[in-house]
Amino acid sequence: MSTRMQPLYVLSSDSQRTSGGDAQSSNIRAGKAVASAVRTTLGPRGMDKMLVDSQGNVVVTNDGATILAEMDIEHPAAQMIVEVAQTQEESVGDGTTTASVLTGELLTYAEDLLDDDLHPTVIVEGYHEAARLAQEAIDEQVLDAALDDDLLRSVAESSMTGKGTGDVTADVLAGHVVDAVRAVHDGSGRFDHDDVRVLTRTGASSSATELVEGVVVDEERVREGMPRTVEDATVAVFTTKLDIREGESDAEYTISSVDQLEAAIEAEEAELAGYADALADAGVDVLFCTKSIADRVADRLARHGILAFDSVKSSDAKAVARATGAKQLGDVKDLDAADFGRAERISIRRFGEDELTFVEGGDAAKTVTLLLRGGTEHVVDELERAITDAVDVTVAAIDSGGVVPGAGATEVAIAEYVRSHAGGVRGRKQLAVEAFADAVEALPRTLATNTGMDPIDAVVELRSTFDREGVAGIISEGRTGAIGDPVEAGVLDPAAVKREAITAATEAATMIVRIDDVIAAN
Repeated sequence: MSTRMQPLYVLSSDSQRTSGGDAQSSNIRAGKAVASAVRTTLGPRGMDKMLVDSQGNVVVTNDGATILAEMDIEHPAAQMIVEVAQTQEESVGDGTTTASVLTGELLTYAEDLLDDDLHPTVIVEGYHEAARLAQEAIDEQVLDAALDDDLLRSVAESSMTGKGTGDVTADVLAGHVVDAVRAVHDGSGRFDHDDVRVLTRTGASSSATELVEGVVVDEERVREGMPRTVEDATVAVFTTKLDIREGESDAEYTISSVDQLEAAIEAEEAELAGYADALADAGVDVLFCTKSIADRVADRLARHGILAFDSVKSSDAKAVARATGAKQLGDVKDLDAADFGRAERISIRRFGEDELTFVEGGDAAKTVTLLLRGGTEHVVDELERAITDAVDVTVAAIDSGGVVPGAGATEVAIAEYVRSHAGGVRGRKQLAVEAFADAVEALPRTLATNTGMDPIDAVVELRSTFDREGVAGIISEGRTGAIGDPVEAGVLDPAAVKREAITAATEAATMIVRIDDVIAAN
């Protein structure tokens, strides 16, 4: 007599499980959907996306990382594409759309290979072999040229083109970016983003953007009677409030006569006056304080001719200290000249209804500020994203292995190189290597589509031009594009951006392909 086995439940009844081909198909579809969301933003003629959150806040951008971050994506596989963009942004500052689109294309071709009964492990091995070949192709494309200012301006301008800067002003903005990086970059490979500050103001066109050799802070003086301009300024930065000191424990004092009251008031006045007098005696011309300054202290500072700012943001106080060489002080006692900073000029300028304070020519001066102008908040927000990317790619070009032709030319070279070496790969992996080449070639095809060209004709011409001349890209001309030499057109990208995009996209795509079981707990 046999005993019937009872079913064994390992997962809770609320869990959902998808396995095998269904899991792979679901994950790949999710990844492709996210990649397709940013595909139309690629290139100088890419389109923008309008993103509206639940509070009605609007973001208009064609920056891949910003779009994916604002989309509030929930699918776990799709989240991996978001992580690709974030990794790309954090590592090299640009190429987020390229990495995202490439991930989607790798998944598309992987899906076809799976339908042809190629095992996921074979696809993964083939993709990694192709990625290695792609890195070799990128190395061959690096220009043998000195990274002078002209070349770096081309890199910065290529990064900004199509990101709301306008073709006319992109050249001017690129010049500001290169000047900013050159001013703070010491050539040692260490670059601090805090040394290049970005401040935005509406009310003018982007061509009115200016580079300030120093710090610009959004602060107003505590008293109207204080000077608006101080030349050859001695600067003090405080992180404590200049007000009546409070005891560490609660205490009550009984005052029984007018004389005692007057003595208490005089003691307070002496304490507050002592703050201002100590600063004046120490030779301080300008005071930045992260905490409050009592009205009576502010009045006395004004009488001493000291320009003072209170409730300064910690980040601004830190920037002022870095620029001027000042130390951030927590006590007015025992002031020392070595604790103060120096600036050639500190001035207050009005922008519409706002006033900004310019700290220029500091002693420690390796800090610059890009004051960005634009007609609306949406314009300056997108301009800030473009400038930030341009700074990052300029630094990447200097620190991480030079520049390569842009406009899809490097992707064409990668595809041709990988295809030419695919024959040397044994077994079924060869199919995955060839698919990788096709996926990379989808990037210039997308560029062609976004510039109004026929993508098939463009790819055919790109291949023939590359075979004949060794370089071919899609150059934006007027309202459409044409096949040409991106180096001559000044369209250049840091090699680091291409390397990171290949690496990140390959890792994300192969991770998704290897998943054959999804267990979700509700």
